[in-house]
Amino acid sequence: MSGPTERAETAAPVGRPDALTLTAFLVLVVLVGGNVVGVRFVNRELAPFWGAGSRFALAALLFAGYAAARRLPLPRGRALGAALVFGVLQFGVGFALGYWALQEVPAGLASVILASIPLFTLGFAALARLESLTARGVAGAVVAIVGIALLFGERAGRDVPVPRLAANVAMAACFALVGVVIKRAPPVPLATMNAVGMAVGAAILLVLSAAAGERAAIPAEPATWAAQAYLVLPGSVGVFALLLYVLRRWTASGVSYQTVLSPLVSIALAAWLLDEPLTSGLLLGAGLVLAGVYIGALAGGGGSVKA
Repeated sequence: MSGPTERAETAAPVGRPDALTLTAFLVLVVLVGGNVVGVRFVNRELAPFWGAGSRFALAALLFAGYAAARRLPLPRGRALGAALVFGVLQFGVGFALGYWALQEVPAGLASVILASIPLFTLGFAALARLESLTARGVAGAVVAIVGIALLFGERAGRDVPVPRLAANVAMAACFALVGVVIKRAPPVPLATMNAVGMAVGAAILLVLSAAAGERAAIPAEPATWAAQAYLVLPGSVGVFALLLYVLRRWTASGVSYQTVLSPLVSIALAAWLLDEPLTSGLLLGAGLVLAGVYIGALAGGGGSVKA
């Protein structure tokens, strides 16, 4: 990371992203799509809270090392409060729910549920008076989620425990709320925000792991090592650096559409690596997803930014 990723950003976000922001957004989509599949691999061998806690503890150390090397300031005051809330909601609560849910929820179906994040974000951003709730934003989210439902309609009809599905929905709500919290926070260097947030989240996850009596195991299978390495490096360091970077340059609801596009990546990876079948509505569903993202996030910004 270099340049603008090292400093607090003060540029106001705009409805239509510039080329650099859009490129970062598209890379974020690909990495997030791989994360769901990676968690499914790790959950095959490691207990959920331990797998998540060890992942974010390692990622926090990497961010902290970078911040120390660059002598980046630690957040203080309201900025520190935002970093702590970021850690609790995104990593401590959100990923605890997500890892637990993904023990039984297929990767594709989990992506469908996470595609509801733009709807949560639009509501939270409107309540916080960050954005106006527009018909275009709501219509785009609805069209895109209909497309996702078509992509995985066959999977959604299978027996999956309701508590696991409910945990996935709660995870989506947590992630949506994080976007709104970050938009209201004072500018903080990305590395220090992530270092603090991931350290807080890792502490919560490891306490949950101990309370649940999980075994603190080291992976034995090469596939688990590879999946955890992916989740720590591009899946954590890459994703959350890009997430905060894009959030500072675009609307919260616009950025949340990465969870609508990322299932398209999950489709290919889950079919290839996890043998999850493709649905008959793949082409129609993909077209609706792309149309919904354009309507809700690109053509109109998903909502107007309030000064």
